[in-house]
Amino acid sequence: MKGKLLFLFLGWAAFAQAQTFTLSSETLSGQFTKQGVFQGFGCTGDNESPQLSWANAPADTKSFAITMYDPDAPTGSGWWHWVVFNIPSSTSSIAANASADAKNELWKQAVQGGTDYGTTGYGGPCPPEGHGDHQYIITVFALKVDKLDLDATASPALVGYYLNANSLAKASLVSYFKR
Repeated sequence: MKGKLLFLFLGWAAFAQAQTFTLSSETLSGQFTKQGVFQGFGCTGDNESPQLSWANAPADTKSFAITMYDPDAPTGSGWWHWVVFNIPSSTSSIAANASADAKNELWKQAVQGGTDYGTTGYGGPCPPEGHGDHQYIITVFALKVDKLDLDATASPALVGYYLNANSLAKASLVSYFKR
Protein backbone atom coordinates (compact mmCIF):
# COMPACT_ATOMS: atom_id res chain seq x y z
CA MET A 1 0.00 0.00 0.00
CA LYS A 2 2.83 2.43 0.85
CA GLY A 3 4.35 1.82 -2.59
CA LYS A 4 1.07 2.67 -4.32
CA LEU A 5 0.65 5.85 -2.26
CA LEU A 6 4.22 6.91 -3.01
CA PHE A 7 3.66 6.26 -6.72
CA LEU A 8 0.42 8.29 -6.69
CA PHE A 9 2.10 11.14 -4.80
CA LEU A 10 5.07 11.21 -7.19
CA GLY A 11 2.74 11.08 -10.18
CA TRP A 12 0.68 13.96 -8.78
CA ALA A 13 3.84 15.97 -8.00
CA ALA A 14 5.13 15.46 -11.55
CA PHE A 15 1.75 16.52 -12.98
CA ALA A 16 1.59 19.61 -10.76
CA GLN A 17 5.14 20.58 -11.70
CA ALA A 18 4.43 20.07 -15.41
CA GLN A 19 1.50 22.47 -15.16
CA THR A 20 3.43 25.37 -13.61
CA PHE A 21 2.80 28.74 -15.28
CA THR A 22 6.15 29.68 -16.84
CA LEU A 23 7.72 32.60 -18.69
CA SER A 24 10.70 32.42 -21.03
CA SER A 25 12.51 34.62 -23.53
CA GLU A 26 14.58 33.99 -26.63
CA THR A 27 16.22 37.42 -26.37
CA LEU A 28 17.07 37.58 -22.65
CA SER A 29 19.63 35.33 -21.04
CA GLY A 30 20.53 36.85 -17.71
CA GLN A 31 21.96 40.17 -18.91
CA PHE A 32 20.38 42.83 -21.07
CA THR A 33 22.30 43.65 -24.23
CA LYS A 34 22.39 46.91 -26.22
CA GLN A 35 19.28 45.66 -28.05
CA GLY A 36 17.06 46.04 -24.95
CA VAL A 37 18.74 49.04 -23.28
CA PHE A 38 17.01 52.44 -23.24
CA GLN A 39 17.92 55.17 -25.76
CA GLY A 40 18.18 58.36 -23.70
CA PHE A 41 18.98 59.43 -20.12
CA GLY A 42 22.65 58.91 -21.06
CA CYS A 43 22.09 55.37 -22.40
CA THR A 44 22.67 54.43 -26.03
CA GLY A 45 20.69 51.24 -26.54
CA ASP A 46 18.20 50.17 -29.20
CA ASN A 47 15.27 50.17 -26.71
CA GLU A 48 13.72 47.00 -28.18
CA SER A 49 11.27 45.12 -25.97
CA PRO A 50 12.22 41.46 -25.36
CA GLN A 51 10.59 38.45 -26.96
CA LEU A 52 8.46 36.70 -24.35
CA SER A 53 6.63 33.35 -24.30
CA TRP A 54 4.48 31.86 -21.57
CA ALA A 55 2.89 28.47 -21.04
CA ASN A 56 0.54 26.60 -18.70
CA ALA A 57 -1.61 29.53 -17.64
CA PRO A 58 -4.61 28.59 -15.50
CA ALA A 59 -7.51 27.26 -17.57
CA ASP A 60 -9.82 30.09 -16.48
CA THR A 61 -7.46 32.86 -17.59
CA LYS A 62 -9.39 35.61 -19.40
CA SER A 63 -6.52 37.99 -20.21
CA PHE A 64 -2.84 38.64 -19.55
CA ALA A 65 -0.68 41.58 -18.53
CA ILE A 66 3.08 42.21 -18.58
CA THR A 67 5.17 44.40 -16.32
CA MET A 68 8.89 45.16 -16.18
CA TYR A 69 10.09 46.69 -12.93
CA ASP A 70 13.47 47.70 -11.46
CA PRO A 71 13.35 47.52 -7.64
CA ASP A 72 16.98 48.74 -7.44
CA ALA A 73 16.34 52.20 -8.90
CA PRO A 74 17.41 54.90 -6.44
CA THR A 75 13.94 56.46 -6.24
CA GLY A 76 12.49 55.01 -3.06
CA SER A 77 9.79 53.30 -5.13
CA GLY A 78 11.66 51.49 -7.91
CA TRP A 79 11.16 52.17 -11.63
CA TRP A 80 8.45 50.92 -14.00
CA HIS A 81 9.87 50.15 -17.46
CA TRP A 82 6.92 48.50 -19.17
CA VAL A 83 3.25 47.98 -18.37
CA VAL A 84 0.96 46.14 -20.81
CA PHE A 85 -2.56 44.94 -20.05
CA ASN A 86 -5.71 43.63 -21.76
CA ILE A 87 -3.70 41.05 -23.69
CA PRO A 88 -6.18 38.48 -25.08
CA SER A 89 -6.17 35.06 -23.40
CA SER A 90 -5.40 33.45 -26.77
CA THR A 91 -1.95 35.09 -26.72
CA SER A 92 1.03 33.09 -25.47
CA SER A 93 3.96 35.11 -26.80
CA ILE A 94 5.09 38.55 -27.87
CA ALA A 95 7.72 39.09 -30.56
CA ALA A 96 10.93 41.02 -29.94
CA ASN A 97 10.41 44.77 -30.37
CA ALA A 98 6.63 44.32 -30.41
CA SER A 99 6.25 47.41 -28.24
CA ALA A 100 7.44 49.68 -31.07
CA ASP A 101 5.46 47.92 -33.82
CA ALA A 102 2.29 50.02 -34.17
CA LYS A 103 0.98 47.58 -36.83
CA ASN A 104 1.13 44.61 -34.44
CA GLU A 105 -2.37 43.11 -34.17
CA LEU A 106 -1.94 42.89 -30.41
CA TRP A 107 -2.27 46.67 -30.00
CA LYS A 108 -5.83 46.59 -31.34
CA GLN A 109 -6.85 45.18 -27.93
CA ALA A 110 -3.91 45.42 -25.52
CA VAL A 111 -2.88 48.67 -23.86
CA GLN A 112 0.68 49.83 -23.26
CA GLY A 113 0.57 51.99 -20.17
CA GLY A 114 2.85 54.68 -18.90
CA THR A 115 6.35 54.15 -17.58
CA ASP A 116 8.46 56.12 -15.16
CA TYR A 117 10.20 57.66 -18.19
CA GLY A 118 6.96 59.60 -18.72
CA THR A 119 6.13 57.74 -21.94
CA THR A 120 3.99 54.77 -22.91
CA GLY A 121 5.40 51.52 -24.24
CA TYR A 122 8.68 49.84 -23.47
CA GLY A 123 11.51 51.76 -21.85
CA GLY A 124 14.62 49.63 -21.43
CA PRO A 125 17.17 49.54 -18.62
CA CYS A 126 19.24 52.66 -17.94
CA PRO A 127 20.49 52.66 -14.35
CA PRO A 128 22.73 55.44 -13.06
CA GLU A 129 26.41 55.00 -13.94
CA GLY A 130 28.37 53.26 -11.21
CA HIS A 131 25.23 52.18 -9.34
CA GLY A 132 25.97 48.48 -9.85
CA ASP A 133 23.78 45.71 -11.16
CA HIS A 134 20.08 46.41 -11.31
CA GLN A 135 17.57 43.59 -11.55
CA TYR A 136 14.73 43.90 -14.04
CA ILE A 137 11.77 41.73 -13.10
CA ILE A 138 9.55 40.88 -16.05
CA THR A 139 6.23 39.37 -14.99
CA VAL A 140 3.30 37.99 -16.95
CA PHE A 141 0.03 37.98 -15.01
CA ALA A 142 -2.80 35.56 -15.84
CA LEU A 143 -5.97 37.49 -15.00
CA LYS A 144 -9.51 36.46 -14.10
CA VAL A 145 -11.03 39.39 -16.04
CA ASP A 146 -11.30 39.99 -19.79
CA LYS A 147 -10.22 43.58 -19.45
CA LEU A 148 -9.00 46.12 -16.94
CA ASP A 149 -11.11 49.26 -17.16
CA LEU A 150 -8.02 51.47 -17.45
CA ASP A 151 -6.30 53.31 -20.28
CA ALA A 152 -2.73 54.24 -21.17
CA THR A 153 -2.81 57.23 -18.80
CA ALA A 154 -3.21 55.05 -15.67
CA SER A 155 -0.16 55.14 -13.43
CA PRO A 156 1.90 51.94 -13.18
CA ALA A 157 1.00 51.76 -9.46
CA LEU A 158 -2.73 51.87 -10.25
CA VAL A 159 -2.34 49.22 -12.95
CA GLY A 160 -0.37 47.11 -10.47
CA TYR A 161 -3.17 47.41 -7.94
CA TYR A 162 -5.69 46.08 -10.48
CA LEU A 163 -3.30 43.34 -11.62
CA ASN A 164 -2.80 42.05 -8.11
CA ALA A 165 -6.54 42.24 -7.36
CA ASN A 166 -7.36 40.16 -10.46
CA SER A 167 -4.40 37.79 -10.68
CA LEU A 168 -4.90 34.03 -10.99
CA ALA A 169 -1.18 33.34 -11.38
CA LYS A 170 2.02 35.07 -12.39
CA ALA A 171 5.30 33.99 -13.92
CA SER A 172 8.50 36.04 -13.84
CA LEU A 173 12.04 36.12 -15.08
CA VAL A 174 14.86 38.41 -14.02
CA SER A 175 17.57 39.95 -16.16
CA TYR A 176 20.32 42.33 -15.08
CA PHE A 177 22.11 45.43 -16.38
CA LYS A 178 24.65 47.93 -15.09
CA ARG A 179 26.70 50.73 -16.56
